[in-house]
Amino acid sequence: MHSDPTDAAPPQPASTDSPDRPPARPVPPTPDATGPDDGDRPGPARPPRLLLPAAAGRWALFLALAVAASTTATLLLPALLARAVNQALAGTGSTTGRQLAALLVLLTVAEAAAQYAAPRSGADAAAHIRTLAVRRTLAAGPAAVARMPVGDLVARLTASAPQAALAAPALVYSAAQLLMAVVAVVALTLLSPLLSVAFLATAPTGYAVIRRQLRRTTDAGDGYQRAQARLASGLLDALGGSRSIAASATVTREIERVLRPLPQLSRRGHELWDTQRRTAWCTGLLAPATQLTVLAVAGTQVAAGRLGVGDLLAALGYTGIGLSGLGTAQSLLDVAQARAGAARLTDVLTLPLPDAVSRPLPAGPGLLELRGVVVRRQGVVALDGLDLTVPDGSWTALVGASDAATSLVAELAVGLTAPDEGTVALDGVPLTTIHPDDLPTAVACAFADPVLTGATVQDALALGPEPPPPGRLRGAARAAQADTFIRRLPDGYRTPMPSLVLSGGERQRLGLARAFARDSRLIVLDDATCGLDGATEAAALQALRAETRGRTVLHITRRATVAAAADRVAWLHEGRVRTVAAHDELLSLAAYRDVLDGGIPGPRPAPAKAAAHD
Repeated sequence: MHSDPTDAAPPQPASTDSPDRPPARPVPPTPDATGPDDGDRPGPARPPRLLLPAAAGRWALFLALAVAASTTATLLLPALLARAVNQALAGTGSTTGRQLAALLVLLTVAEAAAQYAAPRSGADAAAHIRTLAVRRTLAAGPAAVARMPVGDLVARLTASAPQAALAAPALVYSAAQLLMAVVAVVALTLLSPLLSVAFLATAPTGYAVIRRQLRRTTDAGDGYQRAQARLASGLLDALGGSRSIAASATVTREIERVLRPLPQLSRRGHELWDTQRRTAWCTGLLAPATQLTVLAVAGTQVAAGRLGVGDLLAALGYTGIGLSGLGTAQSLLDVAQARAGAARLTDVLTLPLPDAVSRPLPAGPGLLELRGVVVRRQGVVALDGLDLTVPDGSWTALVGASDAATSLVAELAVGLTAPDEGTVALDGVPLTTIHPDDLPTAVACAFADPVLTGATVQDALALGPEPPPPGRLRGAARAAQADTFIRRLPDGYRTPMPSLVLSGGERQRLGLARAFARDSRLIVLDDATCGLDGATEAAALQALRAETRGRTVLHITRRATVAAAADRVAWLHEGRVRTVAAHDELLSLAAYRDVLDGGIPGPRPAPAKAAAHD
């Protein structure tokens, strides 16, 4: 059963083998495709953007200024403290005490401002990145779901955005900590070259450890996000097909399928924690060792009269500041996570968009042509050189064994997706060149599972660029066999949509009414009557003939009653139109009969022969 492309993608069965479906012809996967077993696959070869130009706002700038002020005060503090101690021991009065107090106030205020600005910067960046990603996803339309599973796409929009937003605070703190480490080493050298030698004898080991752990964190973080996306994708699929899963008594098997990425997720999570533990352990040992080494050298210098007591305090202060470079471990881990999140979001932010055009659609009768159309979905050719002409003013049924392939034809005809190769044209104008405001007016569509949005039933029926008048809406509802049950609602056409509980057939009738209400030259129905009972469907088909007289109709179906009511039937087989003929002619082909719902045991005898036989 086909569904509205604005819905989430339906759950995919565990096995894709089906006697009704021809084997799919594989093609090389696209670089953005994410397969089901890519938890350990490395990220894209191109260096991921940290998304700073788009996400950095005023809070990121405020954070940078606050950290700069804090860094300056921190670097000045040991020198000022040393001067104050030396002056106090020498008994000379000065204003150093007041300067020291002012510097401490500045340091406190700057640290407080930085602590406030960092989460605000991250929150602003995450919101901005999510906004960009959501807009790009919606602008890309069904192509977004075609390039990556729905669960993976949701995980990128929800989990990867906050991780990518770590970039601004992490880079600001990393730069500040590294700057302080460099300045501290220079200050130690100015006090005594032996102090910098003592510092550099142990501290570089810590930096080497951090660099090694950073590489491990990057790999583990990327794998963690991919495993998380696989888990989310499986869960969304299972929730979407929960009724089918319960009816088929496969709950236990589905639970196992959904939780299959969990060991991978756990292993990657343990790797992240282990990396942080190793980093903390190494730096925790190296920091005291470095401080003791510098303290011993400084004490020797003081005993020899080369340094004063204040200089000893300054040496200890700059040693602590220099060791703050080891504190970049956490900031660099955040940078690694931001890189992993940015890499996954880059795939979303680079989704292909429809070509920006402004060509108006001229008046025409509604001739639909598909020429040499090739469409690939997640590494598989779904339509392979499709050629189909739907004459203007005719009613053409498209019948095929693959629901995915026939639904793709509907999406192509409506302009919801563009072919990878070939052309889809309406009245000789390629759909990809038609102005976006003209196409929804010229083409109407109805799906098996329509999305009904709006405050009331009337709003749901009037959805479109130009709402039809109420009289036309009611006429379309009568043609779709929906007017009777709408009038039985508490407030009729003004019944609030959120309060309605509709059956599948009622939803389909509202979807049909919405399509009929628009004065469109082309109407595309994607299995839009499959939920109706026989009598209602027959009445709807009869009304469809009258309602759409003079307009072009493409009806995707596998129901024999619908195919028989059409002027002609296009039989889709292995991604191509195998033949176009009347339904009665095609019934002589066993393969065609097998495609129809329920199958047809044999060709229907002609009336004349039946009478002679009787």
